[in-house]
Amino acid sequence: MTYTEKTHAGFAGQPDVSDPRVLAWLIRRHGLEMTHISRGSHIGAIFSVAEIMAVLYSGVLHVDPTQPKMPERDRLILSKGHAGASVYAALAERGFFPVEELATHYANGSNLSGHVSHKGVPGVEFSTGSLGHGLSVAAGMALGAKKDQADWRVFCVLGDGECDEGSVWEAALQAHQYQLDNLIAVVDHNRMQSLDFCENTLALEPFGDKWRAFGWNVIGVDGHDTAALQAAFAQAKENRGTGRPTVILARTVKGKGVSFMENDILWHYRTPQGEEYEAALKELEAQRP
Repeated sequence: MTYTEKTHAGFAGQPDVSDPRVLAWLIRRHGLEMTHISRGSHIGAIFSVAEIMAVLYSGVLHVDPTQPKMPERDRLILSKGHAGASVYAALAERGFFPVEELATHYANGSNLSGHVSHKGVPGVEFSTGSLGHGLSVAAGMALGAKKDQADWRVFCVLGDGECDEGSVWEAALQAHQYQLDNLIAVVDHNRMQSLDFCENTLALEPFGDKWRAFGWNVIGVDGHDTAALQAAFAQAKENRGTGRPTVILARTVKGKGVSFMENDILWHYRTPQGEEYEAALKELEAQRP
């Protein structure tokens, strides 16, 4: 059985990835398989952003897999680069490259590095992994689009833990200064970071008030509710013309979808093997849309 046959088993024909619930499930299924094969980590982060990525790639982003570099495309920067498998899975399912290539994740010589890379991967705009840099890059792209009077937008997905970085807030200030209402940041607000809960490391609250004080349009949403996420992105689109950048604070659960991974800090780095892999797979299969 090929990688694709294994991960698509149970679907009658090609999965309908225009349905964000289907795409979110596939992102988790691929995330489990990719980290299992490669013995890679960050499955907790991959699972927490699944619905965010699914909604973006199922209809919000203006992208074309047949023309990954078309000038009018929207740009997506994954600032929390360690969740790169979620982007790879979404891109493969959207047809940017063959699904079978996901089996090479983290392998020596593979283009699909553990932290997301643009090198040799159609649809990825920028390599990330050093936390706190993505919003600065996204703001620069958005400013360039403004100067060129271009219609495309820039989306940046951050982790809440990386909002400890001063560079995030410097970029937030710049985005307000230059009235970048073509910039949409999405914070995967799972309240956990590398080794502990955010509040035990460097408390973020009042999180939304801080973004508002920096001049941003703030939208709070359940980050696992695809309909609510679609509505939030629609609100962000309507914000165009106000001069304010938008941040969507998406409340999520790290490890969402597998009960023993949820809110367990071990699954930031732990890799699914043996009985844990089998148990996780069983839980995911029970959730197939």
